[in-house]
Amino acid sequence: MIDFQITEEQLALRERVKTFVVDKIIPFEKDPRLTSHGPTDELRIELNALAKEAGLFAPHVPAHWGGMGLDHMSCAIVFEAAGYSPLGPIAMHCAAPDEGNMNLLEKVATQAQKDRWLKPFAAGEIRSNFCMTEPGGAGADPSNMLTKARYDGDDFIVNGVKWLITGAKGSAFTIIFCDVEAEAGKPGGPTMLISDMDQPGISISRELDTMDNSFTGGHGEVTFKDLRIPAENVLGEVGEGFRYVQVRLAPARLTHCMRWLGAARRSHDIALDYARNRQAFGKPIGEHEGIGFMLADNEIDLQQSQLMIWWTAAALDGGSKGRHESSMTKTAVSEAVFRIADRCVQILGGLGVTQDTVVEWIFREARAFRIYDGPSEVHRWAIAKRILRNG
Repeated sequence: MIDFQITEEQLALRERVKTFVVDKIIPFEKDPRLTSHGPTDELRIELNALAKEAGLFAPHVPAHWGGMGLDHMSCAIVFEAAGYSPLGPIAMHCAAPDEGNMNLLEKVATQAQKDRWLKPFAAGEIRSNFCMTEPGGAGADPSNMLTKARYDGDDFIVNGVKWLITGAKGSAFTIIFCDVEAEAGKPGGPTMLISDMDQPGISISRELDTMDNSFTGGHGEVTFKDLRIPAENVLGEVGEGFRYVQVRLAPARLTHCMRWLGAARRSHDIALDYARNRQAFGKPIGEHEGIGFMLADNEIDLQQSQLMIWWTAAALDGGSKGRHESSMTKTAVSEAVFRIADRCVQILGGLGVTQDTVVEWIFREARAFRIYDGPSEVHRWAIAKRILRNG
């Protein structure tokens, strides 16, 4: 039986993070360095310094790389508290895509690759991106890969276009998911390659204007034209890319849920306070059934989401690969978070569509959450396939 009892240490850590986010990070939500394409690196570095000073930097990173070394269950508690502000995960260096990339490098990279990229990365000295999604190609279906790599001696030559690449602008290196063409005894297939972003053959074709803006560097389109990558920069093995994608995506889906549950809780707190104080038709609006029922539904969604996150985190801590658990949790929580944010906008009325509160921002972010890391429909399709096969 899974025990969801929170330890005294975890409770204390949650309170530390919550206090840090409320006192130190929320005041930056109106900072002009928070742009339509996300926080600038200048703002990120300043927020990182605050987290380091508070001893709350990189909670998911193993201690030997300078992080807090928390397990999945503790991360669930801490990431939720960090997500109380969209800037909290940025400050604590546990936001996407960097958090997922750190996990991938720790599990798959060679020691030389870790020394070159993971060490400065874990310290917050550099940022990364993950190049998988393509216009008209790989995305929810990673097998539909259009970006190709061919052998050239001991090197690979990469050509293709990736888009919706979070954090592309200003990142130091990229992990490229591509299809290697087999050649005369050399293996081929889906493969991950690492490259510094300043190499000839990589360009950011454009910055994409999107509805969300909580990620440093925003989202970009990245073009590879005869990009040369040496063999020592293969992440793992040639042809094993699909296996490594699951190493990255299964935990990353869950950590998205952790962070956005915190944001949903922030929206609910704001709406609840408003419902207690806003008067209409002779009493606080929360006492009217229409508003009260929305608040009740929020409470239900928050509780169910937290239990699903804890269930999946406990499964990962217990040795599960977490692929199916995280798929179900990502679907359920992303839909619940959006419902909560939508109800909060409705409860706030006209105030909810303004930027006078953070609810409007969280609503936009929550809508995007239902798409990235796999749309809900694709996860449902995969879940259906599994239950039809296994019963």
